[in-house]
Amino acid sequence: MAFIFRRLAFYIVAIFVAITFNFLIPRLMPGDPVDALFVAAGGKIPPEALAGYKEMLGFVDGPLWVQYLQYLKSVLTLDLGPTIMMFPVPVTKILGNAFPWTMTLSLIAILTSVIIGCFIGLYASYNRGGFVDRFFPIFWQFVASMPQAVTALFIFFAFAMTLKWFPLGFGFDPDLDPAFNWPFIQSILHHAVLPLVTIILSAIAMWIFTMRNAMVNVLGEDYITMAKAKGLSSNRVMIHYAARNAILPVVTAVSMALGFAVTGQVFIEQVYNYPGVGQLIIKATSARDYPLMQACFLLIVVFVLVANFVADVLYVFLDPRLRK
Repeated sequence: MAFIFRRLAFYIVAIFVAITFNFLIPRLMPGDPVDALFVAAGGKIPPEALAGYKEMLGFVDGPLWVQYLQYLKSVLTLDLGPTIMMFPVPVTKILGNAFPWTMTLSLIAILTSVIIGCFIGLYASYNRGGFVDRFFPIFWQFVASMPQAVTALFIFFAFAMTLKWFPLGFGFDPDLDPAFNWPFIQSILHHAVLPLVTIILSAIAMWIFTMRNAMVNVLGEDYITMAKAKGLSSNRVMIHYAARNAILPVVTAVSMALGFAVTGQVFIEQVYNYPGVGQLIIKATSARDYPLMQACFLLIVVFVLVANFVADVLYVFLDPRLRK
């Protein structure tokens, strides 16, 4: 428990440091979102409206620490103000609409690729020199070496534009009204197939090599030799002895992947016009929407730290040495 509390204290401090940097960076840059809005409007916005808009976004006159306290209050109350490109829609509403799409897509893709990749890596490492060990890592490394955007464009051109098996974009059919019924769910699944396949193809190689390398290191330990000398079956040695210890590096890699999943697959979401956080970041950057960019980056940092804390907690249960 002491280990968990130490890690929790570390991540709380890290979150506040991230919030502080997220507050300082836009204010240390020349200009602010209101100046960008004023320029975009051709200087036709009245000064009174500009002053009110600055106050609404937290760019008010006064000491920096006063602004920081106001910003900290807005973060803790989830009142991040309105967006610039969709004014006056709140930032939290825009993020709330995009976040479920990204997380559902990323979670399914990560879990599927982890299961497939770890199984292949586990089998390849225990049967070194066999067909699986010689062929699969090289094949998947070749697939993963292709830029993700190229893989996405190839799959999009082949299955959406040429064969027309799948739609060209969006998260669901725009002609359907969102509802909890089978036609709408079927439309969501149909639109998610190509992005899912692209992410899985790009990610499997990493899990194969992570699991295989971890297993190779574990298989050289003395307790594995002892287990084999006792006459235990290969499956029991591979799963209950080797895989249980080799899974620890995989847990760290999975936590990092889940943490960065909130950023969305930027290129993939752009190619398939998928309504996730990745595409939202691109639109916010293009529109110089500082409030929305701040919210997206803060969400990324917080999610990464939370995922790493969950991995630390899992380590305590998986590795008995940390309990001491």
